[in-house]
Amino acid sequence: MSSARTANRAGVGAFIGSTIEWFDFYIYGTASALVFDKVFFPELDGALGTLVAFATFWVGFLARPIGGIVFGHIGDRLGRKKTLVITLLMMGVATTAIGLLPGYAQIGVWAPILLVCIRMVQGIGLGGEWGGSVLIASEHAPKGKSILYGAFAQQGSPVGNTLSTVCFLLISRLPEPDMLSWGWRIPFLASAALVVVGLFIRLRVTESPAMARLIESKRTAKLPVWEVVRSHPGLLALGIGACTIGLSATYFKSTFALAWATGDLGFAKTDFLTIILVANIAQIVVQPFGAVIATRMRSLSRAVTLMLLPEVVLLPLMFLLIATGNYWLAMAGVAVATVPHCLYYAAMAGILAGRFPAEVRYTGLSLCYQLCGTLLGGTTPVVGQFLLSASGSINVVIAYALFQVLLTLGCVLALLRRPDHDERSHDERENPGGERDRSTLDPAAGGVQLG
Repeated sequence: MSSARTANRAGVGAFIGSTIEWFDFYIYGTASALVFDKVFFPELDGALGTLVAFATFWVGFLARPIGGIVFGHIGDRLGRKKTLVITLLMMGVATTAIGLLPGYAQIGVWAPILLVCIRMVQGIGLGGEWGGSVLIASEHAPKGKSILYGAFAQQGSPVGNTLSTVCFLLISRLPEPDMLSWGWRIPFLASAALVVVGLFIRLRVTESPAMARLIESKRTAKLPVWEVVRSHPGLLALGIGACTIGLSATYFKSTFALAWATGDLGFAKTDFLTIILVANIAQIVVQPFGAVIATRMRSLSRAVTLMLLPEVVLLPLMFLLIATGNYWLAMAGVAVATVPHCLYYAAMAGILAGRFPAEVRYTGLSLCYQLCGTLLGGTTPVVGQFLLSASGSINVVIAYALFQVLLTLGCVLALLRRPDHDERSHDERENPGGERDRSTLDPAAGGVQLG
């Protein structure tokens, strides 16, 4: 099989698998905004019930670094492909189990306890999934196209989110009693069929060339997590910050804003789910251009700055337009605010992957993304709801969102001054002992400095 065909198969496999995994994860977020307070926490009223439901949503993020460490270790020691099969199975089983879980009315306090436990399993599975999907695609990529191929895995997030939103948009049309008793379970149970499709595709993808070389030369790290913490602490910290708005923006609009708009502003559930659906479709269309821009522009630093700076204006505008209560203004605000962070999200994975050496890349990449999810991304609905409840004003939430945008921009610009190990690996394979490609040496080509 040609290298181009192998790379394309790896990219498609990463996209399909990550779509299924993100669908599983996002349906929980949507359900927590719409029904989990009533199904699992009926004793808690109003905003408190929503806040507790969002707390269980965050539990999945709390578990994701564990998945990053465990499966990062397996992925850096035994291979990317094996790990991705395990994580897909874990996510599918956990999501299906949520669909079968009795509510508070049936088994009392055991219902929320079991929900939290299964959510943790879900989080561990996704914690190991994301880094592997990015690497199986980016490490198969031709020289100079690792960001472009890493974006295949990134595209799974908006597609999974769209499928989740479509499912809940359809079932939200059910009468309220049917929605609460059995309707919300349909997306969770559908996961079982999707996992079968994902496994068929993943089993046909070959191991990444970078990992195959490490295994063949017996250069795998003995304890990858220790190597990352000991040898790359600054890189880890910058990577966590660089992921921030790429993760949290989605939860600002699809989880926090959904609960705020339907609970406080009088939007019908179907109306605001339609607004999110339009934004998700816009993300699917626009997001790949972020990887194209990052690949074609000479300076990566300039590219990410052009992507992220508009969010300083558009994210506050989104909240203000939603606050008008006008359906069309809210739709325009959410859709337009989606553009900057989704462009950046497409490029983010490849940027991060290249900064870690291949022998600890799975663990390093996963820890950056998952620790950010735990500390900043997954807490977005909880912190947003808390700030809104405590202050009574959406302006405090807007200020928090702006902080996350600026944190992301500062960290990614600093990160781009670090060596690009992926491009250096290509140069050494193609020109052993010779001069490296000047694009990996020139700070203007993304601020990358080697040596």
